[in-house]
Amino acid sequence: MMPLTVPPRSVYTTFMNVPLITDLDALDADFAIIGMPYGDPYSMDEVTNDQTNAPTAVRRASERLSSGFDYWDFDIGGTVFDGKPIKVVDVGDVPGDPRDPKSHYLRAEQAVRKILAAGAVPITIGGDHGVPIPVFRALSAHGPITLVHLDAHLDWRDEVNGAKEGYSSPIRRASEMDHIGEIFQIGLRGQGSARAAEVEAALRYGAHLVSASDLHRAGMEAILQSIPAGGRYYISIDADGMDPAVVPAVGAPQPGGITYPQVIELIKGLCGKGRVMGLDFVELMPGRDVNEISSITAAHVILNFIGASVRAGHRG
Repeated sequence: MMPLTVPPRSVYTTFMNVPLITDLDALDADFAIIGMPYGDPYSMDEVTNDQTNAPTAVRRASERLSSGFDYWDFDIGGTVFDGKPIKVVDVGDVPGDPRDPKSHYLRAEQAVRKILAAGAVPITIGGDHGVPIPVFRALSAHGPITLVHLDAHLDWRDEVNGAKEGYSSPIRRASEMDHIGEIFQIGLRGQGSARAAEVEAALRYGAHLVSASDLHRAGMEAILQSIPAGGRYYISIDADGMDPAVVPAVGAPQPGGITYPQVIELIKGLCGKGRVMGLDFVELMPGRDVNEISSITAAHVILNFIGASVRAGHRG
């Protein structure tokens, strides 16, 4: 039987060199980094595309990020753990099986369920934007969940080439889950996966669609005020939701995206409002990166999420 996770590729061992734990039944941690390289491809060309290399690239970039969690981080306003006995582990990557191309979604869901059962927060590095779908399913016992989605694209396609769980459909699939409540989609711009029918479906559901123009005009604080407080949240970040000036390593770059400070403001704000149950960062294409800035940005986002959660009293 294939394990739920396997050690990361040997280019770099773990995120920030934290302990590697692949026995999820013995997991003892506050935060668990998990790589999900594979989605549900639309063609054979996408089975092992460059996004499958992103978990390795972000782990490798984390070596350049910092010498340790006890260093002062000016984005966070102190050390990441804030002097608390926080445990962060890396549980490796969910493996794919070419003989059973959908089985990794089941393993991903089972792995995240075990992470949550251990009281840890899953932090997922994709892979394409299909990989949060099994993560959404794994949250079924923790609803209602307010889903906060950062992306240039709407991602409400029902199917593409017969695939219903690919990277154009994660928010449509989330909307069909009873434990997913309100949906906030931030940073939408340009032309992408949305046709009129998908926009209408999102609006019928009641999704809050915030264009990049709306965000830049009103500011992230105003967007945060529109998100109800006291709830449970999940954050899904598509790399192309951010401005390509800071995250160029994407397949569909769109100018005018969400800035790094805006992403950090959102993370801090949500952690202050309630309990953020998990975060994913997906759609990175390392082969298109410039001086590893995209992977370094993803790693910084992860550190800020950990630091904000700890300061909100959710861990430690």
